[in-house]
Amino acid sequence: MSDTPNVTPARPAEPAPGTRAPLSAIDVIAFVCEIFAFGTLALWGFTMWPFPWNIVAGVGAPVIAILLWALFVSPRAVFAVHPFVRAIVELLVYVSATAAWWSMGNAWIGVAFGVVAVTAGVIAGRRRLS
Repeated sequence: MSDTPNVTPARPAEPAPGTRAPLSAIDVIAFVCEIFAFGTLALWGFTMWPFPWNIVAGVGAPVIAILLWALFVSPRAVFAVHPFVRAIVELLVYVSATAAWWSMGNAWIGVAFGVVAVTAGVIAGRRRLS
């Protein structure tokens, strides 16, 4: 037996009820990635479809993405899901925006966005788990 005491690290203090933890740079980057993804889907819908369908796709694609985000990924999500499901939905939105850039003929923008968005999502997700 050792003489060292059994010490467990203390959990960080929880914010007071009705308040939230302060925003960090990674939170801002993740938010910008979300807005960029929604804007990309709108741009894709309005530019890549012929007239009657461009209105449907230009409005419908970002609305579906925003709805998925609000239901599963947002900080005040409607459904509390497992972090794995949350990550899959977040990745689905980012992949759809990357594929939209790819289909518009701007593959490098899509790849750059994908790398930044997934990196920010992984870092933000790891912070939420700890």
